[in-house]
Amino acid sequence: MGPILQFFANNGALLLVNVYAYFAYAGDPANIRLDYALFAASEPVVIDVQFNYSNMFDAIVDSVYYAMENIGGHEVGIVVSETGWPSDGGTATTIDNAQTYITKLIKHVGQGTPKRPGSLETYIFAMFNENQKPAGVEQHWGLFYPQKTPVFPIIFPK
Repeated sequence: MGPILQFFANNGALLLVNVYAYFAYAGDPANIRLDYALFAASEPVVIDVQFNYSNMFDAIVDSVYYAMENIGGHEVGIVVSETGWPSDGGTATTIDNAQTYITKLIKHVGQGTPKRPGSLETYIFAMFNENQKPAGVEQHWGLFYPQKTPVFPIIFPK
């Protein structure tokens, strides 16, 4: 990975990272707090040596920054190429949870992370629920149903 990060640094490229707090939570709901995964914790849940984390999104992104720095990728930035929360089909998959995650994500990404404050370019997965995928969680990541009606209201800060 070191040579790849050096190539990125030399060319001003950014590393694209998929950040899914949902999968971490769904894989271990006994040990990961739902409010932490949903940007809804009112106080820090993870206290690191330098930083405190009240949401899993920041902890995941900062862990990538730390990993890159450990192999010489100090100058390489990150773009969150995918993140989201499914609205049905699995553990803690409700429309309310999906709306909470997306709404709080939109408000949050302008702040960056504790390790790297500032705006963090982030893309939501996905635009539409996908009724052609096998039944389950993979069908329900969209902001809209296939017939183009919203799954929940999306509010962008002004």
